[in-house]
Amino acid sequence: QARRQQQVYQELANAYGRNGIPALIVENVLPELEAQANQILARLTQHRLHLQLVTQRSGRRYCSPAKLSSVAGRSPYDTLDILIADPHGTRPYETYSGGEAFRINFAIRLALSRLLTQRSGSDLQTLIIDEGFGSQDATGRAQLLAAINAIAPDFACILVITHIPSLQDAFPRRIEVQPSPQGSRLSIRG
Repeated sequence: QARRQQQVYQELANAYGRNGIPALIVENVLPELEAQANQILARLTQHRLHLQLVTQRSGRRYCSPAKLSSVAGRSPYDTLDILIADPHGTRPYETYSGGEAFRINFAIRLALSRLLTQRSGSDLQTLIIDEGFGSQDATGRAQLLAAINAIAPDFACILVITHIPSLQDAFPRRIEVQPSPQGSRLSIRG
């Protein structure tokens, strides 16, 4: 009886361990997450950037991508690498500008939010974007505004928080906050 219970517990430990059910869930979800993130990223970058989610790497842990070729052939290990390709090839995330990194992050976060709400059986009704536009040049801001307008029908409410006057004017309805010594005042425009 004790041996049988030990077997059952060992099977459960394996099933719920890192190579069991959690790994299967990740393997099944990543292609969908990658596809959704790439759809959004394509809108944000005029199809210049593309990302790939990689979950296995061969060689030693903690080695830089530049050293990967020297450790090829060694046993694979689990990782979550985000590879980003542009017209010049694939390069590390850290080499992208602040504006490009913001667009990449925005695409991944929005795709992950959509995926989680779809999996829970609910709808993603509200999108809140808090700043982030300061890292964008004029072209990047225009692309983000176009992307927000393109995804607007997917949401009941999009709330954008910004201190950039040209962006404030891009939205038909605004809640403006004016600080004063007596406390902040709100006014609704549009």
